[in-house]
Amino acid sequence: MRIAQGVTVSAEEKRELRRLAESRTTSRAVGRRASAILLASEGELNETIAKQLGMGINRVAAWRKRFAVTGIPSLMKDLPRSGRPRVISEEKRLEVVRRVTEERPPGRTHWSHSTLASAVGLSETTIGKILREHGLKPHVMKTFKLSNDKHFEEKLRDIVGLYLSPPENAVVFSADEKTQIQALDRTQPGLPIKKGKAGTMTHDYKRNGTTTLFAALNILTGAVIGTTHDKHTNHEWLAFLKKIDAQVPKGMDLHVICDNYATHKHENVRAWLAKHPRVHLHFTPTSASWLNLVERFFRDLTVNAIRRGVFTSVSDLIEAIDVYLIEHNRKPKPFVWTANADDILAKVARARETLLDVKRRLTQEAA
Repeated sequence: MRIAQGVTVSAEEKRELRRLAESRTTSRAVGRRASAILLASEGELNETIAKQLGMGINRVAAWRKRFAVTGIPSLMKDLPRSGRPRVISEEKRLEVVRRVTEERPPGRTHWSHSTLASAVGLSETTIGKILREHGLKPHVMKTFKLSNDKHFEEKLRDIVGLYLSPPENAVVFSADEKTQIQALDRTQPGLPIKKGKAGTMTHDYKRNGTTTLFAALNILTGAVIGTTHDKHTNHEWLAFLKKIDAQVPKGMDLHVICDNYATHKHENVRAWLAKHPRVHLHFTPTSASWLNLVERFFRDLTVNAIRRGVFTSVSDLIEAIDVYLIEHNRKPKPFVWTANADDILAKVARARETLLDVKRRLTQEAA
């Protein structure tokens, strides 16, 4: 069996590799090479690195070998290739990257291939290639918010600890409500999928009411306990807790991860918890729903059973949800949490520093 080239990095090299891996102006190729070396320095196998970064295993081995010989400078240049040399200068490529990451086009919120092409004097095809090389998608915008919870680290470590090292003789559930699920009917029947043609559905719809799904995901097995209600007050939440409690064998502790919604902390709930000491609620930090694994189940439910569904009544919607729960629980599959608390906190710290840099820059521009 071939032994992978060993990789050892100094503290200074590790900082530079992280900078290259996270930089918005470094090419995507260089960023992936830096990430590969960082993973290799942590003892990861070439096969694991290749799968995680979407690289060929032979490429990973080649960059490990080059780094071991000449260090970080070796990552900055591509391996020799045959064919026609590049016509576009590196300065022009960096100008495209700089405009996308640091500027906005006049009167617009983001760049398109055509506006960039006009601004820098290149073809739209060339602009597309440069953006792909650097992993830039100016047309894509994702939502994101850092939690300002004063007890963020404490809550994070508590919940991640439940995922990675659940307590003995206990069952851990991730629970939440999916509120205001709409029973939407279409104004016309959709057309079926055919060879060469996608199925269709109308853009407009008729609202036929809503329901709320209470769901609790068993972290170990992936099975889901679910029930629907018209409302989501403390009374429904308490009834759901009792339902979970009834399905956990006596003599075992019950840990429930949930968010900071007021009904979860209502005095009626607290009074019931005082009488049932085996039940423990663990609250996620504010603005950190990504910590609650049941959200992954909600996403799958939406994609697979609700978004393209046609429901003439709330009862039709509830029936569809119930069927999905039954089918899911026939062969449940757990969502495996892999990130440890220290890595998450380090990422959050870098994000906070980036936000501070952006705020300082905006302040300077305003002045």
